[in-house]
Amino acid sequence: MNKQPKLTVVGAGPGDAELITLKAIKTLKQADVVLYDALVNPDLLGYVNPKAELIFVGKRKGCYRYQQEQINELIVARGFTHGHVVRLKGGDPFIFGRGAEEMEYAAEYGMEVAVVPGISSSLAVPAYQNIPLTKRGSSESFWVITGTTKQHELSSDVALAAKSNATVVVLMGMGKLAEIVALFKKEGKADVPVAIIQNGTTPQEKIGIGTVDTIEKVVENTQLSNPAIIVLGSVVHHRKQLTELQQQVALKEKAPA
Repeated sequence: MNKQPKLTVVGAGPGDAELITLKAIKTLKQADVVLYDALVNPDLLGYVNPKAELIFVGKRKGCYRYQQEQINELIVARGFTHGHVVRLKGGDPFIFGRGAEEMEYAAEYGMEVAVVPGISSSLAVPAYQNIPLTKRGSSESFWVITGTTKQHELSSDVALAAKSNATVVVLMGMGKLAEIVALFKKEGKADVPVAIIQNGTTPQEKIGIGTVDTIEKVVENTQLSNPAIIVLGSVVHHRKQLTELQQQVALKEKAPA
């Protein structure tokens, strides 16, 4: 008996395998086919139904094993031949993950569709470095913006965000760092703190801290590259403040009574 063709788009989280949800693991165990991206932690594949077919589809700058149109077609083809297709994506599939597009395509062919949200790298990666995106008295809101649009240009929202007092998180923006920095300087924000975090929440994590004025030099010196997240805003200071507090407490504990 043929299984009902179904697509479940699943968020794998930001990198640390322990940041996937219980619902996501349950879904992987029920899969007949899993299509997974380059940014998905390979350890998560250990949760997949051992009888399921695993297909690596790339989707990373410089790593396009399949074009998006091919992935869409593969989802539908495997859905009708195998049954339950799980599309496993890094971070959250609805935050610059094209999960919505894949669900719409599958739905057009009569497939049942569902989504399991994931922890977005835009939130989790700064958090792992003790950088809160909002902090009372420091930041009342935050923007999460793609650095590169469909037209391969910097999103015009970055210029709007640079005018605000919000924390600004730019994903996929390393190739546009010079443009981002120029927009913030234009708004008189050369001294705004900046953090760039590469391979966040993984053992390969690297971080560079500077200001709008210095961050390009920091990137050059530390050789930071994709995949990385750019965080601009006063909340970046919290990381240093927390470290200093911890050091002060440690010194007090060591001091003779």
